[in-house]
Amino acid sequence: MVDLERIKAETVAYFRALDENATLRRHFHYADEEGGLWYIEAVPDRGELIVIKQAEPTSAGQLHRYSLERLEDEHGGLTDRAIDPEEDPMEALPADEFQRMWTR
Repeated sequence: MVDLERIKAETVAYFRALDENATLRRHFHYADEEGGLWYIEAVPDRGELIVIKQAEPTSAGQLHRYSLERLEDEHGGLTDRAIDPEEDPMEALPADEFQRMWTR
């Protein structure tokens, strides 16, 4: 049987290590065809960009935040795939703009 608590602890430890040891942080904004918005903070790990923070504002004025503090909830969760700014339709974002969204 799968030990879900162990897997969650390992996942949190992985994201914590990425966050604490990051020397480069990149920020992006992404809008999908249905009007969904995502604000992303990503760090490099083994040749990939891994999302460590993700903010999703809703049309109702709510803001869903995902990070090592909250990997998921009933509305969604932190993406589990690496991003590729060359392939994924996202725009680079200044760090302070990401922080304004993250802390609002």
